[in-house]
Amino acid sequence: MISTVPPYLANIRIVLSRTSHPANIGAAARAMKTMGLSRLYLVAPNLMQTPMTPNPPAFDPKQPAHFCLPEESFTLASGAADVLENAVIVGSLPEALTGTVLSCALTSRRRELTSPLQTPRELTPSLLAAAQARQSVALVFGNETFGLSIDEVQHCNRLMTISGNPDYFSLNLAQAVQVVCYELFSQTHQDMSYLIPERNLATADQVAGMVRHMEQAMEQLDFFRKRNQERMVRRLHSLFSRADTTTEDIDILRGFFNMVQQKTQKTNPPQ
Repeated sequence: MISTVPPYLANIRIVLSRTSHPANIGAAARAMKTMGLSRLYLVAPNLMQTPMTPNPPAFDPKQPAHFCLPEESFTLASGAADVLENAVIVGSLPEALTGTVLSCALTSRRRELTSPLQTPRELTPSLLAAAQARQSVALVFGNETFGLSIDEVQHCNRLMTISGNPDYFSLNLAQAVQVVCYELFSQTHQDMSYLIPERNLATADQVAGMVRHMEQAMEQLDFFRKRNQERMVRRLHSLFSRADTTTEDIDILRGFFNMVQQKTQKTNPPQ
């Protein structure tokens, strides 16, 4: 049975505010889609020049819908082009938060704010509960260099931080999006059994036939000299019966035994 993405994840939006690197937007879209999220909001993108994007498009706050992401963003999206194509582009954070009930500001800095800092794992249950109740939720990420401003943080009603090495904490924007999206998806407790390949267990007669074949090959190698053949074959049969041997295992082993027998016959031709 193939697992499906919970439909309530469509009530969760990822908001990237004033993002400067075109590749980060594409990589964030890829991170989102990998974890079942699809709603991307871009607030006043302020794209920088890069080797792939020497002439980045300028954002016009008067005509935000006319902004077009460069090819670099789509290249880094790697299959998540639909997330970028459907992205909502706005001029301010309040516009991106319109209709949301819970909005989490991602920050790694100490701030003189009353809201407690919580990790993605701590906040996720309440975010998913709101999404399941058909309420809109936003996760807000700031500019790569400066993060979210105090004003932007105050527009949100939750503070989220990703814990890490206090002596070196330098997550790339797309990496931060991936961490948060993973935590969200992991707590949906989706059935992962579809990732387990099907196993075609061998029947009792297939196992018995393979063991007889092995016995013949061992006889040709004179393996049973000074050994109790009946006892050893019985133990081999018990071994393969306990091992949940598959039909693929049987095919490999019998192919090997055939080759052993052919080589043995060439080395020791019948007299």
